[in-house]
Amino acid sequence: MASSTLTTIFLPIALAIIMFGLGLTLTVADFTRVARFPRAALLALGVQVLVLPLVCLGLVVLFDLSPVLAVGMMLLAASPGGTTANIFSHLAGGDVALNITLTAINSVLAVFTLPIVVNLAVSGFMGTDDSLGLQPAKMLQVFAIVLIPVAIGMAVNRRFPEFSERMRKPVKIASIIVLVAVIAGALVAERANLAGYLRDVGIVAVLLCVLSLALGYYIPRLAKVSEKQAIASAFEVGIHNSTLAITIALTVMNNSALAVPGAVYGVLMFFPAGLLAWWITRRRTHAEV
Repeated sequence: MASSTLTTIFLPIALAIIMFGLGLTLTVADFTRVARFPRAALLALGVQVLVLPLVCLGLVVLFDLSPVLAVGMMLLAASPGGTTANIFSHLAGGDVALNITLTAINSVLAVFTLPIVVNLAVSGFMGTDDSLGLQPAKMLQVFAIVLIPVAIGMAVNRRFPEFSERMRKPVKIASIIVLVAVIAGALVAERANLAGYLRDVGIVAVLLCVLSLALGYYIPRLAKVSEKQAIASAFEVGIHNSTLAITIALTVMNNSALAVPGAVYGVLMFFPAGLLAWWITRRRTHAEV
């Protein structure tokens, strides 16, 4: 697994365009409403920061992954929710404002939690005490991809509401097209190595995604959180920032093998996430009939 133009340039640009489209659907009131109902945010953050690393640890031990792949999976589990979570939440009718807020908070928390989780994994699985430093520029990149395009979209929505209303459906369709194009490009670029990657960590990556989505949805629902916020929580908890995990593996830790779980997850997670979004949309449609 090597860094490529697709992962370092085109994917962030594509996500920035998509996030602008999401910003067209948001207002400041969405964020103030989240502040009035903090339970959903606290539950999602608790599952993301505390529960998921333990779930991932159980999976890598159960499937007896090699030390380097075990550390790579822990790196992925400790990564904050990805911007793709906002897209799926948007398509499934979730509380996108909650998604964006969680992404921002999680990105800040990851500065402290990600090095702790990964350093413990390195020590436990590889028998070393190598330190992991997360460069501030990497976190600024996450913030830039998430917040700046959304802020621009919100500004357009506030200044030109009629234009924003007309653009929402086309941008939503374009978001799906961009996602499919990026996935297809990633598959083509890594086609020679894909079979080996899938064999090594495919099952573990899928199980991590499925369990993350389930925990992110059902724990808030059990706590009487609204359906829209539970949907947002499910995708925020269930979809990790695999691009960030790959970047840290390749640049900060300088170990291409550590990037394999993030690469495999980055492709496979679209299937359970897509099925969940389809199921939620189908259930809502039947309920409205």
